[in-house]
Amino acid sequence: MSLTAQEPRTGSVPAVAGRKINSTLLVIYLSLGGLSFAVLQSLVAPALATIGHDLGVSTGDAAWVLTAYLLSAAVMTPILGRLGDMVGKRRILIIVLALLLVGTLLAALAPNLGVLIVARALQGAAGAIMPLSIGIVRDELPREKVGVTIGLLSAIFGIGAGVGIVAAGPIVENLSWHWLFWLPLVLIVIALLGVIFGMPESPVKTPGRLDVVGAAILTVALVSLLLAISEGANWGWDSGETLSLLALGVVALVVFVFVELRVKEPLIDMRLMKVRGVWTAHVVALVFGFAMFGTFVLVPTLLQLPSMTGYGFGKNVSEAGLFLLPTVLMMVVFGPLAGMMVRKFGPKTPMLLGGIFVTLAFLLPAVSHGQIWQIVVSGVLTGAGIGLALAATSNAIIESVPAQQTGEAIGVNTIARTIGSSVGTAVIAALISTNSSPEGLPSDDAFTIGFWVCAGVAVLAILGALAAPSVRSRR
Repeated sequence: MSLTAQEPRTGSVPAVAGRKINSTLLVIYLSLGGLSFAVLQSLVAPALATIGHDLGVSTGDAAWVLTAYLLSAAVMTPILGRLGDMVGKRRILIIVLALLLVGTLLAALAPNLGVLIVARALQGAAGAIMPLSIGIVRDELPREKVGVTIGLLSAIFGIGAGVGIVAAGPIVENLSWHWLFWLPLVLIVIALLGVIFGMPESPVKTPGRLDVVGAAILTVALVSLLLAISEGANWGWDSGETLSLLALGVVALVVFVFVELRVKEPLIDMRLMKVRGVWTAHVVALVFGFAMFGTFVLVPTLLQLPSMTGYGFGKNVSEAGLFLLPTVLMMVVFGPLAGMMVRKFGPKTPMLLGGIFVTLAFLLPAVSHGQIWQIVVSGVLTGAGIGLALAATSNAIIESVPAQQTGEAIGVNTIARTIGSSVGTAVIAALISTNSSPEGLPSDDAFTIGFWVCAGVAVLAILGALAAPSVRSRR
């Protein structure tokens, strides 16, 4: 399915309907909501040991605050994205931001691990912010502003994840882990009030019924797969629990595809997966989720190892986080730039450049990572690549699906990125764990292998981008 000349790619609704919309404020509100969600995704990772110690639980048990977040995001994103297409994106965005607000307030006040896990599950349900925001931009902004704005919003999700890693150390060291939630709460409140009072309801809707059966099957599939990936290192990759969950997840996914092909109003239109601009964007998003969190695990760990090892740099948590700032800054620059490139060359070019940049970003430290400049250059290339590619994937989907299915299609892309992030984190953590000394210090080989693995995975993004439609094909 592709757009025709009669089916505009982007929203021209404001001009047609005569509504006055402050596009700058709209983008600010959507950006704050997306930034809050992305920051909360990664902010707790560097503080897991501190949280576990403060709550009297092991770091392994504390890791459930990450797992709960990922599981909830994977399950609720497609459901809420589809509801946004059906009943109105603004209406569902208000519900999503309210869930994020309640979850963040509850996390800030959490007296024990159980309450914190519930709070994180509520936060994860806000994963639909990305597809809803992009759908609103498509519906509300003039055509010429859509590409750059989507590039900015897409980059913000990478920027937020990087900011979370950078900010976690100073916040925990100078305040407490509760402030990991109090500070983002301010942004969420502003975003929620802005959406309620400063944004009209999106006029593009697709009335219908929610595919409850499909939602249930997809929930089983995603929970099984992500739980196995997240906990495989603790349970053992060859353990009965891990293998059973992996098998259940794969079977459930196959069943889900068959069900969705036969129902009248599917949760996810599987026929869209045949569209070259859609499936290639999903492949690139999956790979970049892996690469982004591979960086967030490998680089801080390497920087914090004692210099006496001969390959570590002896930095503390706060100093290590600062070395990710070049990555974040490059995302800020190259996200909107990707939107401009999409207007002129189409999504394929920035996706391809992004894949090349990230592959080079991992090849450099894979060959040698003994000097600090190599880490910095790798971070710059990583940020540029992520900014280009993630912005381009969202624009590629916008160009390939009808406006009525924007939330649904971007939701699937967000899931692909979430799964990639989970797999990347699990694989790199497993590599570090299996290449460590009895004292728990990772060996130099752990990082060399980790960087090579990430470089190999990044090549898949190049292949996915090469398979994407060219400008001539799009026309």
